[in-house]
Amino acid sequence: MSSIHLAATPKTPEVQFSIDPMEMSISGRSIPENSIEFYRPLMEWVDSHIAASEASVDFSIRLEYFNTSSSKCLMDLLKRIEKSPISSTILWYYEEEDEDMLEAGEDYSAIIDIPFKLIAVAGP
Repeated sequence: MSSIHLAATPKTPEVQFSIDPMEMSISGRSIPENSIEFYRPLMEWVDSHIAASEASVDFSIRLEYFNTSSSKCLMDLLKRIEKSPISSTILWYYEEEDEDMLEAGEDYSAIIDIPFKLIAVAGP
């Protein structure tokens, strides 16, 4: 499993995790019926590829909305990255007017010991 690419659906985000070059991104809406099932392969990918890598990685997160169970899975994913030996940065994108997504990024940043860049983007 060298890369994961999942197309976005109305309930799940687009996911692109690749090894060469090392890149990780999640974008869209995350309201799957079973968040644990959806995020499990992503966590397994991090466990098997990030720990073995010597490259640094920027993890781009550009979610317009996520539910509570997705929030927990995202936290678990970030904690796995935090425990890895590689250098990483979280790029947290949010629409300028979306205070909820800005606050979510700030909350994750306060909990996870990985550099966060909160990046405002123009809305649609």
